Amino acid sequence: MQTLQVALGERSYPIHIGSGVLSNHELFFPHIRQKKVVVVSNTTVAPLYLDLLRSTLEKAGISVLPVILPDGEQYKTWETLNLIFDALLGNHCERSTTLIALGGGVIGDMGGFAAACYQRGMPFIQVPTTLLSLVDSSVGGKTAINHPLGKNMIGAFYQPKLVMADISTLATLPERELKAGLAEVIKYGLIRDPEFFVWLENNLDKLLGRDEEALIYAVHRSCANKAEVVAADERETGERALLNLGHTFGHAIETGLGYGEWLHGEAVAAGTLIAAELSCSLGWLSREALLRVETIFVQAGLPVRGAPLGAARYLELMRHDKKVQDGKMRLVLLRDIGKAVVSDEASEAQMAEAIDARCT
Repeated sequence: MQTLQVALGERSYPIHIGSGVLSNHELFFPHIRQKKVVVVSNTTVAPLYLDLLRSTLEKAGISVLPVILPDGEQYKTWETLNLIFDALLGNHCERSTTLIALGGGVIGDMGGFAAACYQRGMPFIQVPTTLLSLVDSSVGGKTAINHPLGKNMIGAFYQPKLVMADISTLATLPERELKAGLAEVIKYGLIRDPEFFVWLENNLDKLLGRDEEALIYAVHRSCANKAEVVAADERETGERALLNLGHTFGHAIETGLGYGEWLHGEAVAAGTLIAAELSCSLGWLSREALLRVETIFVQAGLPVRGAPLGAARYLELMRHDKKVQDGKMRLVLLRDIGKAVVSDEASEAQMAEAIDARCT
């Protein structure tokens, strides 16, 4: 097992990374104040891992109240969120009751948002079970639900007490979701870690083959990158915005097609290629670097062309992006592999040209 610390002063918390950490009750116990916890999961993950988590917690004398939600991005809504509140209120849960989010990014986001809201804040623990949630959404305290006009537009910054990153849960992950998670892994190499990008170019086949040693290394390196960024800029006023490489275009794909049509990582992959195309057209990114970006996403089995929504529709949806400031659209672009910037220098005409180049 390896442990990282997200350094946020008195709100700092550990990330335990390894195979089988979900069975270690001693890692949970210091972070749970009551003898009862609420475990929020979904209809896919609960049959796989709820009993294991319950057994682990019962070793520490902790009982489990499960809340099982429907599975899918399309359920990341107020209506589904209220199912969590119904269970918390109906079972007389207190402010000091711990909520554990057991699942992928949707469950982590919704469980965290419910924890942030219930009685103005209850402790929660992230137990991610997908590659995407292991390396990205479980770390950093971003919680949210979707709105028909935009993804993750309603939410809160709310840090967990603990992240339990058990690599063994990836054994049951569908191949499509494993590939989607690789989009967020590759992102760290592109925005700030060029040595990691080279490692990924040389080891992507091991990750696709679920080699445990390679997965632990990739998850640890990704989480270390994110932990550093979050510690420096918790509320995304500066450097943390770089973590959104590909997300502005990708969120437009997800919203435009309907939530759940593309997986988040698939949309981020295509969005990253649009951003790289735009960076190249601005003269910032070389054609050689653009080809390397495209090649690694192809190798990962991810889309390198966006949904054909039309440039006008993309731009309409992108105007709801959280990085829009004073009415100006700000994008995460690349000056080189390992060097990302947030910029408002691209005109909408230049954005449209890049979208057309990658989405038709």
